[in-house]
Amino acid sequence: MAMNVGSSSGSGDPEVMMDINTTPLIDVMLVLLVMLIITIPIQLHSVNLNLPVGTPPPSDVKPEVVKIDVDAKSVVHWQGTALTSGAELEQKMKMVSELAVQPEVHLRPDKHARYEVVASILAATKRAGLSKIGVIGSEQFIE
Repeated sequence: MAMNVGSSSGSGDPEVMMDINTTPLIDVMLVLLVMLIITIPIQLHSVNLNLPVGTPPPSDVKPEVVKIDVDAKSVVHWQGTALTSGAELEQKMKMVSELAVQPEVHLRPDKHARYEVVASILAATKRAGLSKIGVIGSEQFIE
């Protein structure tokens, strides 16, 4: 009968254990997981709102609409009238922006108009302080 006492190298030192003890790590992870589950608040799927009761009165005031068109030759039209310069456009926009209630600006560029002209109109509305701007007729760009 043979019995293994000690290491095979012949020295009296015990062998070094190369495996890490993962039991404490798993215990800490489980404790943190339980703490996380307990501390997460229960989320409600409903939002309580206090909404007004009844029907609102009908608005008799129709918003004023300013139509700016850009044709295929990149000529700018204000309410159907062709403008000769960018300064004239900015002057009209400044006049409109000083009204008590700002009108809606509907910009309708043609598909073949130059982008530079349309971008300058948008920049002019920003400089004038107009905030109700809409680009109309975008369905012509769909192929």
